[in-house]
Amino acid sequence: MQVADAPPDCNVIDRKQEAHYIDRMTNKPETPGIGEEIDRLEKQVGILLDTVDRLQKENRSLRAQQDTLSTERANLLEKHDMVRTRVEGIITRLKSMESGA
Repeated sequence: MQVADAPPDCNVIDRKQEAHYIDRMTNKPETPGIGEEIDRLEKQVGILLDTVDRLQKENRSLRAQQDTLSTERANLLEKHDMVRTRVEGIITRLKSMESGA
């Protein structure tokens, strides 16, 4: 199927160009420094994994510390209430002794 005004060779596929295009699609040239970039990214991923591990350990430690401090606070509040109740009792007895004397 040739166009009437076109030269006879215009619809023929140029095999050299076709091979050139196929070669470019299948054999991608390696960019200089891509290995270095992969090494750099691997190091960064390693650093990130180490950081995540460290932060997870720190988080566990802080949660344990928070639990301990919460328990200690609850115990102190309980003691505080007991002391306040005893002090109020002492004040009430002192007032009653004062009134009776």
